[in-house]
Amino acid sequence: MPNPWTGVGNPYTREEVIARLQDTLAKGEPIIAAGAGTGISAKFIEKGGADLIIIYNSGRYRMMGHGSIAGIMGYGDANAVAMEIGEYEVLPVVQEIPVICGVHCTDPRRRMWHWLQQVKDMGFSGMNNFPTHSIIDGDFRKQLEETGMGTYKEIETVALSRKMDLFSIVYVASPEEAKAMAEAGADVIIAHVGCTTGGSIGVTDAAMSLEDAAIATQQIIDAGKSVRKDVIYLSHGGPIATPADAAFINEKTDAVGFVGASSLERMAVEESLTDLTRQFKAIPLERKGSAVSAGGSGN
Repeated sequence: MPNPWTGVGNPYTREEVIARLQDTLAKGEPIIAAGAGTGISAKFIEKGGADLIIIYNSGRYRMMGHGSIAGIMGYGDANAVAMEIGEYEVLPVVQEIPVICGVHCTDPRRRMWHWLQQVKDMGFSGMNNFPTHSIIDGDFRKQLEETGMGTYKEIETVALSRKMDLFSIVYVASPEEAKAMAEAGADVIIAHVGCTTGGSIGVTDAAMSLEDAAIATQQIIDAGKSVRKDVIYLSHGGPIATPADAAFINEKTDAVGFVGASSLERMAVEESLTDLTRQFKAIPLERKGSAVSAGGSGN
């Protein structure tokens, strides 16, 4: 049994992570991966039984009270932020489950083979392509692709991680990206159907219904399966915000689990802190046998 006072943050090989996930499925349980922006989030996500913890730079913004989309913007060094959260907050407190590092694969200032080696050396058990440019569209996406900062860089990094025997769990937003990631050697593909709705800073106008999310998720899965049969598929984002939503997607598609970031970490904090504060505000002010006035203790 691990010492409860000293974090282990066990690093696992790619084969070990996959074996753990397959064991979860063999037990008839869904795979649940959760984003953590702080050590205390990671500690209690692990206690809740998650299979993987993923460190995103967006987790820091969520815990600062901002929307996850801030992680896509140029507000900081995404790679450095994820590494810092892992090194100083999450890896020291996680006892047993694999911790995955969000990697901004399109960062032109970093040699990805060198950065992935640092990810491994830090004790992470895999990589995830976040911030991901796959969820950007329109003219801006076109310009990113044309100027050397497109999603093909994410695909190349996944292929590199496979060559380095580093586990990869990746976001895709289209069937074409699913095929490319499967060809590159991704171990787990996450069907990303948009920013999570709900809560105080989530998207308020959902781009699709839960039924539409199921259709989009299955299209992504079918595309990936046309390339390889051994990839694990999970759902994420858009209207998939609660356990019931994730269960619906599992039932209607070939997804076998869910990745929760805002839907786990942010919404749990919003709801529990609001409710608990209200409970404290509702405690009585009167003492037994006396009354307390606004000006002080009653006599």
